[in-house]
Amino acid sequence: MKKLIWVLVAAIGAFALGGLALHRGESINALWIVVAAVCVYTLGYRLYSAWIAAKVLVLDPTRVTPAVRLNNGRDFVPTNRWVVFGHHFAAIAGPGPLVGPTLAAQFGYLPGTLWILVGAVLGGCVQDMVVLFFSTRRDGRSLGQMARDELGPIGGYAAMVGTLMIMIILIAVLGLVVVNAMKHSPWATSTVCATIPIALLVGLYMRNIRPGRVLEASCIGTALLLLAVVGGGAVAAHEGLRTWFDLDSITLAWLVIGYGFTAAVVPVWLLLAPRDYLSTFLKLGTVSLLAIAVVVMRPEIRMPAVTQFIDGSGPIFGGALFPFAFITIACGAISGFHALVSSGTTPKLITNEGDIRMIGYGSMMLESGVAIMALIAATMLQPGVFFAINSAPGGAGATPAAVVATISSWGFPLTVETMQTLAAQMGEATLFARTGGAPSLAVGMSSIFGSAFGQGMMALWYHFAIMFEAVFILTTLDAGTRVGRFMLQDALSGVWPAMGRTSWYPSVLVTSALIVAGWGYFLYIGVVDPNGGINILWPLFGISNQLLAGIALCICTGILVKQGKLGYAWITGAPLAWLAIVTTVATWEKVVSGDVRIGFLAAADQTAAQLAAGTLPAAQAAVAPQLIFNQRLDALLSVVLAVILWIIIVDTARVCARFVRGIPVPA
Repeated sequence: MKKLIWVLVAAIGAFALGGLALHRGESINALWIVVAAVCVYTLGYRLYSAWIAAKVLVLDPTRVTPAVRLNNGRDFVPTNRWVVFGHHFAAIAGPGPLVGPTLAAQFGYLPGTLWILVGAVLGGCVQDMVVLFFSTRRDGRSLGQMARDELGPIGGYAAMVGTLMIMIILIAVLGLVVVNAMKHSPWATSTVCATIPIALLVGLYMRNIRPGRVLEASCIGTALLLLAVVGGGAVAAHEGLRTWFDLDSITLAWLVIGYGFTAAVVPVWLLLAPRDYLSTFLKLGTVSLLAIAVVVMRPEIRMPAVTQFIDGSGPIFGGALFPFAFITIACGAISGFHALVSSGTTPKLITNEGDIRMIGYGSMMLESGVAIMALIAATMLQPGVFFAINSAPGGAGATPAAVVATISSWGFPLTVETMQTLAAQMGEATLFARTGGAPSLAVGMSSIFGSAFGQGMMALWYHFAIMFEAVFILTTLDAGTRVGRFMLQDALSGVWPAMGRTSWYPSVLVTSALIVAGWGYFLYIGVVDPNGGINILWPLFGISNQLLAGIALCICTGILVKQGKLGYAWITGAPLAWLAIVTTVATWEKVVSGDVRIGFLAAADQTAAQLAAGTLPAAQAAVAPQLIFNQRLDALLSVVLAVILWIIIVDTARVCARFVRGIPVPA
């Protein structure tokens, strides 16, 4: 009977996927996507992850974990499994599953849906679980340390340098998306600010006031979060308070930088873990509510299955379906950033090795579900509205009338009145050129919630969605900064051993400041960019993220082979091969393409020529030299990171070949 049930689940999932893949012409119901996703995730977790855990990794619940053995009350802390699950999910679920699918919707709903489902079950979930297992078995070692230990000095140091560089770029983009979502939005800014003292209260409650009372703390924190959302509306309506939270991009960027530094240096139980844990309730609650609303309302997907922009002419970002769909949707399918969390904070908190499957594979599966919900929310909007919100300032026209005319000429009818009415419903002055993906996703989410629970609360739903996204992203930013601190401490320990002591305060302060200064620079680049920043940083973010996933999969493949499990090495080797192809092609196009919408160097040369000719507006001319430098820096970084990946691939192949031939390799 059990086998028949699983055969039925597989048949339903195959039917739903087939309907999505073959359907053309008239619009399709979002329920098809939900059913396909639920079936695929259920089969993946119940069968594939269980097989890997039992046969490949051989998890041992009786083995003492580093959190128990090395407990120091600061970084190594035995923690309740659900709190660890919440922290890990919150830490990995940043902007990728929200922004990536939203931006990639310019290709249509079908490519993103297929990549999210297949990429997650066979790639992303596997990577997260395997890296978490190997790091837990190695005293919570970071990805760079594991590379150095397993591959030797060449691949090890290449991995350490590459992961540090990529980490800085990734966190900068996280900060940029938060800033773009909150700028000049007092409601969103005040609500997000309120989450910080709430997290501090919950951390103190669970550790000092009522130790071990996780349920009580959870109820208090969740209630306060909901009050913060409602209170944000009151703040936005109050003339005096409103001015305190009506901030520009640069001010918000400095506040985000300050928060990142603080979260990296205070004890993990005080801010990071409780904030991530609380945000998990918000995230899972919102996604569950969104899924229920989709099931109840069964909204139609208005975006075509495949649009005319698969040729690379898209208005949101340049580049064809292959390879750019696979680097734009990163975290919802497979993300290298997750490997840093899986070898950073999480293995230092796990108390039972048997929880690794739930935390590693399960968290990533949930994040992929978030990506599916984000894709539905974006593609159920009228395509004209979607493109008007996400097109860069001046990209589709200099005035609202020009933007509307351009988008209508693409075959997506739109009027200025439609956009004005929508902005009024959301409680915003305008929704034109709100780049970054977060605002359009918030509009889609509020439209679904409004249809299901009342149109009169659209402004509340919109700002709730903005807060939801910002909390999502900030939990990744603070965890990422802390992981970056661990990595830098590892790297500097070879120069000064004391710097490798993760809880020594001089080392904590110095390395945290260096990491924050690095990503803070790239965040500033994005903030001052007249095109919204996302055009410069998101492609680099996607390429870097997938290159990092390639590095992580290299290390995992090498360890599996060295453990005598060559026959199982394909579980990480197959995703590695795909990512190596995708990232190499994407890097090549971003560097050498003559299309200014794709190539970093082409865009830099065009801006330099316009600056020399004096044809740039005064505001753009003032920042043009910095933009030119940044675009050329992006090109250089892309090449360096791709070269690092191939160095690690070649070194991994060398180590594996030596082991198979019986020649000694690092233990």
